[in-house]
Amino acid sequence: MKSKITLKELAKLLNVSVSTVSKALHDSPEISPKTVERVKELAALHNYRPNPVAVNLKSSKSGTIGVIIPNISNAFFAEVLSGIEAQAQRDGLQVITYISNESLDREKQIVDMLTSGFVDGVLMAISEETQRQGEYDHIFNMIDYNIPVVLYDRIDFEMPVDKVGVDDKKIFYDATKILQAKGLKKIGIATSIHHMGVGKLRITGYKDALKSKEDFFIANSARKASLKEKLLSLLLDKKVDALLCTDFESTMMASRLAYENNIRIPRDLKIIGFLSENIAGYLSPSISYIDQFPNKIGVKAMDLLVKRINGLSSEKYNQEIIDTKLVHLESTDF
Repeated sequence: MKSKITLKELAKLLNVSVSTVSKALHDSPEISPKTVERVKELAALHNYRPNPVAVNLKSSKSGTIGVIIPNISNAFFAEVLSGIEAQAQRDGLQVITYISNESLDREKQIVDMLTSGFVDGVLMAISEETQRQGEYDHIFNMIDYNIPVVLYDRIDFEMPVDKVGVDDKKIFYDATKILQAKGLKKIGIATSIHHMGVGKLRITGYKDALKSKEDFFIANSARKASLKEKLLSLLLDKKVDALLCTDFESTMMASRLAYENNIRIPRDLKIIGFLSENIAGYLSPSISYIDQFPNKIGVKAMDLLVKRINGLSSEKYNQEIIDTKLVHLESTDF
């Protein structure tokens, strides 16, 4: 009788990662046809089957959805969750929320619980540490256990799942071009998330709009002290006349440093950042921001997951891009 084998054992025999095996078994275009054939041949030889507990439980729906949030202190994710909850109520589903706190180990613990099969599907934003270390085997295991997964917000990953988010690269390309069109020459970018996928895309959009390295003015650090030092250099030494901020922390720091150093916004410095509507308008001066419509992201992510659970998705994998809007307040004064 042919012996049964696990996903990890298959990966070890083939000398590849678990994610490569999972992608190959799901016919991902990221994997070469030769590797796909090799993986499937070995899987067939050893009578490989997905996790039987998850497969059996999948036949009887629980009416429960698991949601993994990387950072509950971020207002963006709170608003995404609000959209998820609203859509879940309309669909008659219950939501169980887990917080990874941007930790790979915690994310693994959560995924291990979810693969026991007590949820019908999972909505997930991948943690910062997971992205930094590039370790996704636990997520591919969940996919391999036939648990429907939808990634939201952080979607720049080659995974055989549905995804919903925004076009981070285009957002910053367009914002940079808008500032250029107003005659601004020294446009800087500030970021505390340059090591994450969304941060990298936003920086790429900025660079693509400017084209010349001589025009790049970048303050990037995940450490507050270092980011502050680099931002001060842009403001006081380079004297940039506009700043694009990729995240909440860099936006708030830029606004504060400008105030502390008598840099007048918007006369001396224009700022476009990432803030929620509830915060941007209460700053003085108010800060122009990119509205990602997080509530819509949550609603759409839930909608995609429900369709996938009920077998109503015609596409192999869907990727939905939510349109964003640049909201001009006092800091741009256009």
